[in-house]
Amino acid sequence: MGKKSITATNKQKDKRLARKQEQRRIADAMTHVTTANKLQDLASLCKELLVFRNLDLEVDMYIQKVTELDKKVLQWAIDLTEKNMKTLYETCAWGWNPNRKLEEMTDDAAWYLIAREKNGTLLAFSHFRFDLDFGEPVLYCYEVQVEKGGRRRGLGQRVLSVLEKLAHATHMRCVRLTALTHNPSAAEFFKACGYSIDETSPPKDEAAHYEILSKATVKSTDESAVKV
Repeated sequence: MGKKSITATNKQKDKRLARKQEQRRIADAMTHVTTANKLQDLASLCKELLVFRNLDLEVDMYIQKVTELDKKVLQWAIDLTEKNMKTLYETCAWGWNPNRKLEEMTDDAAWYLIAREKNGTLLAFSHFRFDLDFGEPVLYCYEVQVEKGGRRRGLGQRVLSVLEKLAHATHMRCVRLTALTHNPSAAEFFKACGYSIDETSPPKDEAAHYEILSKATVKSTDESAVKV
């Protein structure tokens, strides 16, 4: 009986220790998310990537919270998302709900990366957020949308590179995103950029119309990372 009691006591101690470690991990993760969302100048963390030149394409990028974004630019982003995604949404279980998409894109937690040509023409954007997802600090990419004139010119890949740099600098575990399985060109693009099926992605028989992809941040002692 004595040995069993000691064993039981040790198991209880191990459980309490594991619970405390998990609580600490989640608290640390939330600290990183909160710190990232309080930053005023994300551009300084990735400024070398915000200028994109490719043959005849000259693009500058900037980053703003949705609450600071010019209303006309926000409306352009909403319209472009509908133009590019409405049909795809209508042909899957989600369906297209413009009010729900508007609410998502105008949530106070939303950040926007905007890409425009030197003449001011808007070419691409990403809507992303710093969030706690399944207990992990992640940069969640809600949208990457590119105008027809900016496609297949390396711009989409550069947009993702900016997000990856931001994720690394703010101690996010990865860049995570949702991809529709009946949009093979998008899936191929993300996978060509180094994204793979995330551990949080549901089994195909449960959600055949989408999958969760991610790309882990590179761990290093980079001094550009935000200190918390």
